[in-house]
Amino acid sequence: MADRRLQVFHTVARLLSFTKAAETLHMTQPAVTFQVRQLEDHFNTRLFDRTHNRISLTEAGAIVYRSAERIFELYAEMENGVREITGEISGALTIGASTTIAEYMLPTLLGDFKERFPDVTIHLKVSNTEGIVAMVESNAIDLGVVEAPVANKNLVVEICKQDQLVAIVPPRHPLAGLGEIPVNRLLEYPFICREEGSGTREVIGDYLHLRPAGGSALKIAMELGSPEAIKGAVEAGMGVSVVSQTTIQKELKLGTLVALQLDPPLKRPFSFVHQKQKFRLRVMEELLEFARAYCRTQNEEAA
Repeated sequence: MADRRLQVFHTVARLLSFTKAAETLHMTQPAVTFQVRQLEDHFNTRLFDRTHNRISLTEAGAIVYRSAERIFELYAEMENGVREITGEISGALTIGASTTIAEYMLPTLLGDFKERFPDVTIHLKVSNTEGIVAMVESNAIDLGVVEAPVANKNLVVEICKQDQLVAIVPPRHPLAGLGEIPVNRLLEYPFICREEGSGTREVIGDYLHLRPAGGSALKIAMELGSPEAIKGAVEAGMGVSVVSQTTIQKELKLGTLVALQLDPPLKRPFSFVHQKQKFRLRVMEELLEFARAYCRTQNEEAA
């Protein structure tokens, strides 16, 4: 309903990138450039300075950006008010999730949400925790779901559930029959871990640094970009690892991996992360409440 040119300009100004704006808006970059130029033609002035592959707002652009912020806030307030009367839930949302959550938690949650609200369109972006938090900070996504603590105090962080992490080894590994192991025993073997920026990598690193010589004693044999790749490498006997217990249910049933409880135990939060906004679209509020209810059910079943 709001002027499309203004929406496109606002996204470019927020991200200070035509490329990122095109990706966020699901448009081509030439289409984004065309919309911005149309708005510049309307005002008969440049809204961006473009130098050395970087852009910045001109004085006029800064005025338009501040006004657009107020316009979209009023638009959200208006839409929410009308939808409260009509009861209609529709629109589009962009969610970002770290790899473990996107693969093992969100399919069920989003499937149930879509069944209840079929008129809602959901776009999902997958990255590691560091990437998801950056997308929330830049407003490239409406909601992030991450697997590590978030340091930015300007974001709203709601813990959904506690995730148990366990050591995994192949069935014939010397540690396989122990059931529970002190972490120092695990450090005796080649370790397969996630890439830098991964929430799992960060949580394991913090956990080990609290143990005597834990961080320095870690023998990293491989760095891999997904839980599936890590499980495959451990199954092949290339090392040991620590993963979320939710990611290995199939392998435990098939007997291709053995899970070992860590001593002391290792848990981490799965959390929702979003901007502090006075007005959010009704569909965003509904998704958040639906996700909270899903997490409460998961926690009750785990208790």
